Amino acid sequence: MNRRFNIVILLLAPCLCASVVNSPARAAEQPAKIDTRRGDAMIGDYFAAETAKLEGAVIKDIRTKEDWLGRKDELRRQLYEMLGLDPLPERTPLNPVVTGTLDHPEFTVEKLHFQSRPKLYVTANLYIPKGLKKPAPAVLYVCGHGNERTKDNVSLGSKTKYQHHGAWLARQGYVCLILDTLQLAEIEGLHHGTYHKDMFWWYSRGYTPAGVEAWNGIRALDYLQSRKEVDPERLGVTGRSGGGASSWWIAALDERVKAAVPVAGITDLRNHVVDGVIEGHCDCMFQINTYGWDYGTLAALIAPRPLLLSNTDDDRIFPLDGVERVHWQTRKIYGLLGAAKDLGLQISWGGHLDTQELQVAALRWLNLHLKKADPKIEIAAVKMFEPAQLKVFDKLPEDELNTTAHEWFVPMAAKPKVPADASEWATMRDAWRTNLDEKVFRGWRAEAVPLEEEERRSRSGRKLAINLTFESDSPFELTVLADVPREGKPAKSLRLLVAADDGYSWTLSSDPSATSPANAGFTPRGLGHVLWDQTPKRQTQHQRRFMLLGQTLAGQQVYDIRRAIQALHTLPELKDAKVTLVAEGPMAALAVYAALYEPSVDRLELTNVPRSHMPKDSASKDFAPALLNVLKYLDLPQAVAMAAVRATVVIYDDEPAKWQYPVDVAKALGWKDRVVLEKRAK
Repeated sequence: MNRRFNIVILLLAPCLCASVVNSPARAAEQPAKIDTRRGDAMIGDYFAAETAKLEGAVIKDIRTKEDWLGRKDELRRQLYEMLGLDPLPERTPLNPVVTGTLDHPEFTVEKLHFQSRPKLYVTANLYIPKGLKKPAPAVLYVCGHGNERTKDNVSLGSKTKYQHHGAWLARQGYVCLILDTLQLAEIEGLHHGTYHKDMFWWYSRGYTPAGVEAWNGIRALDYLQSRKEVDPERLGVTGRSGGGASSWWIAALDERVKAAVPVAGITDLRNHVVDGVIEGHCDCMFQINTYGWDYGTLAALIAPRPLLLSNTDDDRIFPLDGVERVHWQTRKIYGLLGAAKDLGLQISWGGHLDTQELQVAALRWLNLHLKKADPKIEIAAVKMFEPAQLKVFDKLPEDELNTTAHEWFVPMAAKPKVPADASEWATMRDAWRTNLDEKVFRGWRAEAVPLEEEERRSRSGRKLAINLTFESDSPFELTVLADVPREGKPAKSLRLLVAADDGYSWTLSSDPSATSPANAGFTPRGLGHVLWDQTPKRQTQHQRRFMLLGQTLAGQQVYDIRRAIQALHTLPELKDAKVTLVAEGPMAALAVYAALYEPSVDRLELTNVPRSHMPKDSASKDFAPALLNVLKYLDLPQAVAMAAVRATVVIYDDEPAKWQYPVDVAKALGWKDRVVLEKRAK
């Protein structure tokens, strides 16, 4: 877009008023007749372009074996972090309890539970072959999204649905531990926080249930190694669908796994984001993708240990083209390590099904690499027990923390103290800023695209009304409306209203002098002039796509606010103007973060700022927009204190006490009147 200056005599811009009306619900209530095709096209193009930047990027940078060996440990650390496991939780006592046994002519089944963390219960069945004369190889089988329930709707756990795998492996001479998942267990936790419960604060916490599944699997390996029946040096892992995904996490993180067969549990970023496969998956399938990984990086962390990618050719939620791309990325690393023979790709016909062909291929791979043998497989995997027979608990433990894992599994930042002096404050502030740069807003462009503004101007008394369109973050073309003095010196100040929709208005200043404040109004992407499909499903899935790109929608909207300020400064009338950001509700929270990065912002006027990025309780909808990982480092009161380093922050709120922290910081550091709390006008 080339910069143009067009004087349009009768162009009418909306009028903005200093009192902000920002209703997050308003956008959602837009009538269906609104044409969102422009916004839909923009976000589609954006997702495709951002995916292309990340696609295979880590693997492409690896040229030699030494490159990989030099980066592998840091990549594994990043994976721990993205699963909410950095720092690694303490390996507390497992406290295993066997609650009953089942007998079969060829094996026994122990019904057991252990605690992967205190009061985080894992229910499982352990299948032990009869007649073992020495410790046997063991397989950890992690379940997918299948479950059995009693007639009165009591969960029996996913282990009952997948019992045929445990029995089959035991009949082949393996000790097999089958784990329930967090959600489909006897104690029913949650996998679907963002998928259909709008718990996008999970992203702010850096929480994913994939981290719980990975940790439960790692502790399950600890348990297997404690059993006298198990050879601790011959451990394998497999599972399908959701269990296939868990197999990836466990094998990539824990080198005690000597052979892995993830079945129908992985595809690449292009399938998920561009082709829409993410819409068929719950949250346990994804790490918080802070570092913008494609899935070949995850698979490569298993190298050079034996790995078989196993899939069908018509699996709609793990499409074949994505599986093949993951295989090719992974193959490069196995080749550099001289281990190409230990990477396999097995494709059978069919859809997303637990087929015999997949089962046999997995067993052959485990035989080859854990038993160093390839015996003929003559028996089929069949279920041996009624589901209720495999149930572990007669009564669920009252002290369980499974159902609230999303609230505590990833630690929040400690409550900050008020700094004693400027030196201590600088240390705190710099650490927060570093984490914002590297963990929260890492998904921002390293180099901004040219603004390429387009202007339309109209006269309005002693003012010019300017409609300024600019490219914020390609391909998003956003619009800011401003009124500025027509004559004289450039304005010294500018009030910029950041709104959730384009229904804003303002009253033009009656002061004709060239130094009178100018006014502007703006809505970031997804709102106002760039509105995309507002159906709840589409809104949810767009936000989930942003996360897979190492971003959040709100984080990119902060970037849009910054770009609007930069665009306004390109106007000759506003080139040196100091900016007052005016916003309410969720937009006020985003304005705070934008102010940290734009030095021209010297005042914020904020109404009803959400108290935190996390709700008071899981049912609450009152929380600030999601910013990736932010609660691991700081919350909004600390961000307000940081903004007050160079800006006056005025907060209008019915509960001003919740902003006491920035007030105390300002007082301690001698920032007179830098943080002002006022009751909201009725």
